[in-house]
Amino acid sequence: MQLKYIFPAMIVLSLVFAGCSKKHQPQTGTAGTEKPAEKKLLVKKAPQKLLPKVITVDDRAAKKSVDGRLYYDLDGRRYWRNYDDGKYYLFNKSMYGNPAFTPH
Repeated sequence: MQLKYIFPAMIVLSLVFAGCSKKHQPQTGTAGTEKPAEKKLLVKKAPQKLLPKVITVDDRAAKKSVDGRLYYDLDGRRYWRNYDDGKYYLFNKSMYGNPAFTPH
């Protein structure tokens, strides 16, 4: 007689445990077709360093190129010596033909 009560009780308990283990996520919108708004990731760019166009460097710290001109590397940029005023200028294509950047 007890067996006929145990079997239905086990079925009811198993249905309760199975039903409680499912996670319910409420749907947004009227028909559930709308997706929740996705958060956009903001990527902040590092501010660019302002590089000076002209620097003053001691000639002992500068390096000499193959053709005899002096240069100085600073933050991955190359500065070439102007032999007229002694300052170092950020590289520019116009330096090739300028006689101020060739050693006298």
